[in-house]
Amino acid sequence: MSIIVLFSTLFLLMIIGVPIAISLGLAGSVVIIFFSNDSLSSVAVKIFETSEHYTLLAIPFFLLAGVFMTTGGVARRLIDFANATVGHIRGGLAVASVLSCMLFAALSGSSPATVAAVGSIAIAGMVRSGYPIEFGTGIITNAGTLGILIPPSVVMVVYAAATEQSVGRLFMAGVVPGALLGLILMVAIYIIARKKNLPALPRATFREWLKAAREAFWGITLMVIILGGIYSGIFTATEAAAVAAVYAFFIAVFVFKDIKLKECPKVLLEAGKLSVMLMFIIANAMLFAHVLTTEQIPQQLTEIVTGMDLKAWEFLIIINIVLLFAGAFMEPSAIILILAPIVFPIATHLGIDPIHLGIIMVVNMEIGLLTPPIGLNLFVASVITKLPLSHVIRATMPWLTIMLLFLILITYIPEISLALPDFIGQN
Repeated sequence: MSIIVLFSTLFLLMIIGVPIAISLGLAGSVVIIFFSNDSLSSVAVKIFETSEHYTLLAIPFFLLAGVFMTTGGVARRLIDFANATVGHIRGGLAVASVLSCMLFAALSGSSPATVAAVGSIAIAGMVRSGYPIEFGTGIITNAGTLGILIPPSVVMVVYAAATEQSVGRLFMAGVVPGALLGLILMVAIYIIARKKNLPALPRATFREWLKAAREAFWGITLMVIILGGIYSGIFTATEAAAVAAVYAFFIAVFVFKDIKLKECPKVLLEAGKLSVMLMFIIANAMLFAHVLTTEQIPQQLTEIVTGMDLKAWEFLIIINIVLLFAGAFMEPSAIILILAPIVFPIATHLGIDPIHLGIIMVVNMEIGLLTPPIGLNLFVASVITKLPLSHVIRATMPWLTIMLLFLILITYIPEISLALPDFIGQN
């Protein structure tokens, strides 16, 4: 009965338009009040425990670094560097846009932020060079999803907190899949560009390339600091996030001087708004996950699945279908916090590596960001291009096929995700 009430309340509240964070909190509270042995005070305790979760402290710091990077002109310099590197090939401006998304993803940890930062510059540049606006929009909307796959990733931090896995190992597991997806998108663009005879930029001279590289150096250095520091054991992911925030402030204010000191409170306020919004969702989702655990729902489902004698590959098909459906209606962090505690024990029982499961969930969340009606990347792309949402959806759908094929690859070839963390772990 508690299971029925929990999920019925959640879906009813969502259907009538209650925000997802409040729906999660109210559904969990109803079960605690009427069915659980926990006291009502446990609701407040569990919500405030979120602010003490060390792993989750990385999120506001990464968001702050992302806002400084976005406001401080780093995205523009990364795009210039990408254009100087690959812009001369057929369809090079579009290929460079994907490369820019990959570089910015390694700084921001957020897909919507990647779409906004790169898309606001790259799409306009593609249109000026003769690309159809729908083509550029479709590319950036899809490539922007790399923001949560290429580390650092806010969604990976949430998964690590929900399942008590290593954030550093998850970050390592996202490097090869992120690079592979970026490469696949670039190859697809090149093939289409050859067929449609899309324009190419003039080849940059070595001096022009060197100038672009010098301008992008500070942004690329941050990637090295974050990932190198974590992988070498110099600092944890949370400490890396704090270092990234301070570094992003320093280069935006004192190196590039795109932000004046008096403008910093505005940047802090913007990052604060994003952090509060996301942490409120996470706090309520963790309350919901707490109710799942106390009611022993994951254990019951594990017993049911065990009784069905499902094989690992069959279970992964079911998980992908559930995650793709959920991704169309909910925010990625909330989905991870609701479903990870349920599927994690079943997956480990079936012999599925927890890190591999995390990457599968993140790739599903990428697709969810492109899927109506709630796909965040679609709304961000619509705002920056001023195209109707229906046009953005149509522009995105052809590229979605690539994402689905990539999901199959990641699901059934675990070595793509695990090779790098296993290799580094052995050295």
